[in-house]
Amino acid sequence: MRVLAIETATEACSIALFDSAGEGGADLLAHEHRTIGRGHAEHLIPMIADLPDKGRAERILVSLGPGSFTGVRIGIAAARALGVAWQAEVVGYPTLALVAAMARSEHQDAVTVCMNGGHGEWFVQDFDATGNPEGEMASLTPEAALKRDSHHIVAGSKAKELATIGNINYFTPLDILPDARGTPLLPATLLQSTISPIYGRAPDAKPQAPKPSKHLNSKETFPR
Repeated sequence: MRVLAIETATEACSIALFDSAGEGGADLLAHEHRTIGRGHAEHLIPMIADLPDKGRAERILVSLGPGSFTGVRIGIAAARALGVAWQAEVVGYPTLALVAAMARSEHQDAVTVCMNGGHGEWFVQDFDATGNPEGEMASLTPEAALKRDSHHIVAGSKAKELATIGNINYFTPLDILPDARGTPLLPATLLQSTISPIYGRAPDAKPQAPKPSKHLNSKETFPR
């Protein structure tokens, strides 16, 4: 069974195509990872089209976030569309869990993931030595992130910054952006069939409140 992994939740845009061998693991057939900042919509589909057999797979893994609102939505929309076109199973995973899994491939230990959350805040979450979350993800100011208890291994786009302004002798920072190539490292228990974005904080733009309708009073009449 072939598996296509899509990761667009951060400034990175990455895809990976695997030939899954069942319980024995997965063989990487093709992979591309770009740090683009923005513009996932323009990059993602051409990247998939350049894969062997245009990326066609029986299963699609897609990042649910948290991260960029636009990036998360683009990845999910593409996964859903391809799932319909290919009649493939679509499964989601948390972005921070992928970063934790990648960190654990280097250090088999518990890890705190610290990623850019936007508006000066960081997404922070702890994972145990098996790669499972130890608590809920939080969106915190850097000051609040420093006050919480974190594991000595920190991974993510803000790991070095956390170590620098914190206790550099305590932390082992791993500067990691999520990469679709690492999805086979995810605990199977974190994969979910419910494809719903994990935003982590309120949207930047809020819908405008509807304007109150003007009702005719007893003295008003409809125009003739």
